[in-house]
Amino acid sequence: MPRVWEVPVHDSTRVRDARVAAGAAARRAGLAEDRTAAAELVATELATNLLKHAGGGRILLELVGPPVPAYGDERNARVQIMAVDHGPGIRDTTAALRDGYSTTASLGAGLGTCLRTADDFGLHSTPGRGTVVLARIAPRPKRDTTGPRPAPLPVCAGGINIPLAGAEFSGDAWACVRTADRVTLMLADGLGHGPLAARASSAAVETVRCAPHLPPPDLLRRIHGALRDTRGAAVAVAQLDVTAGKLYFTGVGNAGARLRRGDSWQGMVSHPGIVGAHLPTHLPQQRLTWTDDCLLVLHSDGLPSRWSPGPAAHDRSPVDPAVIAAAIVRDAGSPARPVRDDTAVAVLSPCPSDASS
Repeated sequence: MPRVWEVPVHDSTRVRDARVAAGAAARRAGLAEDRTAAAELVATELATNLLKHAGGGRILLELVGPPVPAYGDERNARVQIMAVDHGPGIRDTTAALRDGYSTTASLGAGLGTCLRTADDFGLHSTPGRGTVVLARIAPRPKRDTTGPRPAPLPVCAGGINIPLAGAEFSGDAWACVRTADRVTLMLADGLGHGPLAARASSAAVETVRCAPHLPPPDLLRRIHGALRDTRGAAVAVAQLDVTAGKLYFTGVGNAGARLRRGDSWQGMVSHPGIVGAHLPTHLPQQRLTWTDDCLLVLHSDGLPSRWSPGPAAHDRSPVDPAVIAAAIVRDAGSPARPVRDDTAVAVLSPCPSDASS
C-alpha cells in the first residue's frame, strides 16, 4: 500500500523528525546503509532550508519507481523526498545550487549537497509563491543480467501522493509502466480513505503492472475484476503511443485529467461509475494527438475541480514531472486551507535532459 511520511517543519525539532522519517523510508525500500545515510542527509538539509529560507513548510517522503519510461523498472523502489513551501521563493535557482550561495548567515551548501547526493534532483521556485525541491535516493545499481535495456523514451512520469490529515497510508495511488514504445499512466482513488481505500488503489496498481499492454478500456475492465472484493475506486488510464504521437484515455469515476498542448489546456472526460462495483457497459476511449509540447496531468478529487496549473506546469524548460505535480498541489491550497481528502497527482511530460540518458 502507498505508505507516505509527512513531516510539517515549523520549528527546529522537526528537522530530526524529517531525518528519522527518511531513514524509515530508506529501510522500507531495502536501501543499503550508505544510501540510507544519503536519504537522511538530504532530508535534514531540505528541512533545515525550509526553516531558514521559507519560514517552514513540509517534507513528504514516499517510495516510488524511477521515471519508468526512461528506465523501464517500476519495481526498483527509491526514496522520493519532497520539500514544499509557500515561502518567498528563489529568484536565482542556478545560483542557489552553487556552494557558498546563501541569503542567510550560513555556509550555503544545502541545495548543492542535495544535488550531489541525490540520484534524481529537481527544483522549481516562483517568487512570492514558494519552492518545490525534489530528491530521489536509489539503491545501488545491480548488474544487468537480462540483456540490453530498451532505448530511453523522451517522456517521463512522476507524481506526489498526500494522505488526508497526515495519515500513514493514502487511499490514492498511481503507476506508470512502459511496454515497447507505449507508456501507460494510471491513477486510482480508492473510495474513502485509509487502509481499505489504499487496498483498492494498490490492487489497481498491481493490475496495471501485470497488463500494461492492454488498451485503456480493456485495462479498466481488468482492474474492475481485480477490485471486486475491495471498496472500489475511481480510475483514470492514459496510454501514450510515442512512435505514433497518439494519446488514448478512458476514465471512470471522479478521477480527473487534463492535457496541455502549447499554452492551452483540454479537460478529458471520465464516465460515471465505480471500478470494482459499477462499471459502465460501454467504455469509450478518447484519442488525442501528442506533440513535444504536451503535458498530461491525472489527479484524484483531493485536488479542487477548478485547480489552476500554475507556473511549473507552464514552464518550457524541462522540469521533473513530480516537481510539477507537487507545485500543482501546493498552488491549489494554502497553509490555512488544508486538503479535505487524500490527494494524488501524476504527470507525464518531456524528460529533463538528465533523466532520459
